[in-house]
Amino acid sequence: MRPVSIIGIGQTPVGELWDRSLRHLGHDALVAALRDAGVEAVDALYVGNMLSGELAGQEHLGALMADFVGWRGVEAFKIEAACASGAAALRVGYLAVASGQLDVVAVLGVEKMTDTTGEETTSGLALAADQEYEAAEGVSFVGINAMLMQRYMHQYGIKHEAFANFTVNAHRNALHNPNAMFHLPLGVKDYVKASMIAAPVNLLDSSPICDGAAAVILCAHDRAREFGINRAPVRILASAVATDTLAVHDRRDPLKLEGGSLSAQRAYAQAGVTRRDINLFEVHDAFTIMSALSLEAAGFAEPGQGVRLAQEGEIAIGGRVPISTMGGLKARGHPVGATGVYQIVELVQQLQGQAGANQVQKAQIGMAQNIGGSGATVITHILAN
Repeated sequence: MRPVSIIGIGQTPVGELWDRSLRHLGHDALVAALRDAGVEAVDALYVGNMLSGELAGQEHLGALMADFVGWRGVEAFKIEAACASGAAALRVGYLAVASGQLDVVAVLGVEKMTDTTGEETTSGLALAADQEYEAAEGVSFVGINAMLMQRYMHQYGIKHEAFANFTVNAHRNALHNPNAMFHLPLGVKDYVKASMIAAPVNLLDSSPICDGAAAVILCAHDRAREFGINRAPVRILASAVATDTLAVHDRRDPLKLEGGSLSAQRAYAQAGVTRRDINLFEVHDAFTIMSALSLEAAGFAEPGQGVRLAQEGEIAIGGRVPISTMGGLKARGHPVGATGVYQIVELVQQLQGQAGANQVQKAQIGMAQNIGGSGATVITHILAN
């Protein structure tokens, strides 16, 4: 396996983008990434997406996007792993280049979620749960996360307000991200007063429904300098995947993200690092409870202590383990199939010193964890400058 680098990044703003179709969003992100890399053509395109068939009536995204950007003839596939589809597409691209089969690959994450009603979108998201034992019983993803949060609060004696700083931190960081959906500073009082969705999950515990696309260009590391990039390429030190039961009730411990723990440990081993070497961590903060569980699964906190990191300011830009540095899923937005690629784009910005007011000082190694479903698929990537 040969080393792989990221030589170009591109992204669209995240939001309710009614004037852009699925293919146009993908086109915009890919073109931006190509220009950033100084590349005109690629050997393959891998598209991370979850809901195009359900919400846009469009499958076969690989061929569609290859055609729409003028790459007829290249290898192209859609990759699906629920909300982890973006990171899954990156892993496929990484393996294609690392194996020596391909030299230059484009990875795109794209999702269009706001052209349908809330009921249709919620039903689409429920496809990532266990159909027979969760979705068919009327349990939505908000409901699943509400039960996890309720159990966490009960088991560890945590009050709901303790989760507030996950939201406050994400919104504070999104203020300086021009591509974020929300540019609205929030405080603990705003969090406490937010309307309830499914107790104890309130509106500010949850990431938004939105549209967006992000893309990266991958290349064999020894060829990276051949292209027109004006910054040092970012290396992919590790790409690791682990799975768990689809239904939460089948797990040995519902509050332990075993997929998150396994994929993180595999990534650390592959990269030859420990958690102490990680300078920033892009968590999958679709819900605040997931932020706590991810921090614990990756080894940054003991069980029941993930919330303490937020309370003590350790997750801030200048903290011990900065998370959601450009707003995260909560404030940048969570266009599900694109989220994993947005995380990677933002890590590259940090590692190349391009994060502006959100820059983590001396950032050399960053990690991203993208979660599919309620933890059934977890993909961890570690990057270095």
